[in-house]
Amino acid sequence: MTLPQMKEVVGMRSAIAGGSSVLLEASGTVTVERVRAIAETGVDLISVGVLTHSAPALDVSMMLTEVVGSRTGRR
Repeated sequence: MTLPQMKEVVGMRSAIAGGSSVLLEASGTVTVERVRAIAETGVDLISVGVLTHSAPALDVSMMLTEVVGSRTGRR
């Protein structure tokens, strides 16, 4: 989407949704160099994939053990 199109969509959102109750996110082909220009269109969120594409992976698991007689997590 071009910058003018983004700005147009932000205007449409304001007219239809009555303000910013609907969040708009710009993502896909977003570069660090374009972030300021995209922000100036009025979108609420910007996703920049280059920040995470080369990040190392972290393998996390949740191994849960029930503790007999514990009231934790029960209401």
